[in-house]
Amino acid sequence: MTGTNTMLLKRSTKYVLGLLLAIFVSNSYAERIKDLVSIAGVRSNQLLGYGLVVGLDGTGGKTRFTRQSLRNMLNRFGITVPANVNLQSKNVAAVAVHASLPPFTKPGQTIDVTISSLGDAKSLRGGSLLMTPLKGADGQVYAVAQGNLIVGGLGVSGTDGSRVSLNVPSVGRIPNGASVERAVPNAFTQGDYVVLNLKTADFTTASRVSTSINKTVGPGIAKPIDAASIRVSSPKDMSQRVAFMSLLENINVVPAEAPARIIVNSRTGTIVIGMHVKVMPAAVTHGSLTVTITETAEVSQPEPFSEGETVVVPKSDIQIRQDKNRMFMFNPGVKLDEIVRAVNQVGAAPGDLVAILEALKQAGALRAELIVI
Repeated sequence: MTGTNTMLLKRSTKYVLGLLLAIFVSNSYAERIKDLVSIAGVRSNQLLGYGLVVGLDGTGGKTRFTRQSLRNMLNRFGITVPANVNLQSKNVAAVAVHASLPPFTKPGQTIDVTISSLGDAKSLRGGSLLMTPLKGADGQVYAVAQGNLIVGGLGVSGTDGSRVSLNVPSVGRIPNGASVERAVPNAFTQGDYVVLNLKTADFTTASRVSTSINKTVGPGIAKPIDAASIRVSSPKDMSQRVAFMSLLENINVVPAEAPARIIVNSRTGTIVIGMHVKVMPAAVTHGSLTVTITETAEVSQPEPFSEGETVVVPKSDIQIRQDKNRMFMFNPGVKLDEIVRAVNQVGAAPGDLVAILEALKQAGALRAELIVI
């Protein structure tokens, strides 16, 4: 009897350990819905404005539109500048002011703004932005910016034309530099449902998100629309809808694995090979021919009493070397680590690796999408 109990205890222990291991493995690859989706209609909006930065230490702009903007600003304050007066704008810079208005931002709240020089101003360091309205794509004013700039760059010029520049002194920021004047309406408060849009469209992930929501909340709550969107029924009361969304975004989902892709950056030589990239049976060889030409100068000394002249005679030494790299073969279903190991054995550079991958793709042996950016 004791032996039977011991055997049952061992089996139970193995079962519990296996169950815990399965739970750990499943949770290790799970992600929150918050990190996988965005809510339709809930997004930031871009704002843009044109203004003047004043108080510069002689590093402002001298373009015509800078002087015209300064003249227009003075006219608004009742100061008439004669047409024949040439305004000195070396302490003023015409700038573009842009910001991102986050969703649900209310009037009276503040947002950060970025200021960039539009003319020939050398530096915005030490300047102050005058009141600048920021408009959206619809032409309405949503915020007003003003304040002292924080410039991370530094530029110094000498009288002889020399110049020393650190980072970019023609761009600055004002933290909390714009006050929001108008709220942007969104679709979150409308309708009987919300739509979750996957950041990376995938049918499997959309199905898994819908299934996880239905298991947590109730059957029929979530329905996938396509590979990128899931429609979720939600309460009409706003306080309940906020609590409901808090519940949804913390549900864990195991996203689908990415398709087999190879990304090649032709400018930097960076190559990223996905986990599911496979190669069908193929033989690959890689070799390179190196030609080295060395020029040396030799002195030709004539024999005594020969009335000859000492001259310098150039001598060319040409060496040709061809690497004897061996051919390697890919077996059926070769995976990522074997591909990298085989290519490294022949000493292929990033450019050569791209050529090998393109040749494999043209031969029909590469089971992956080859993307060159």
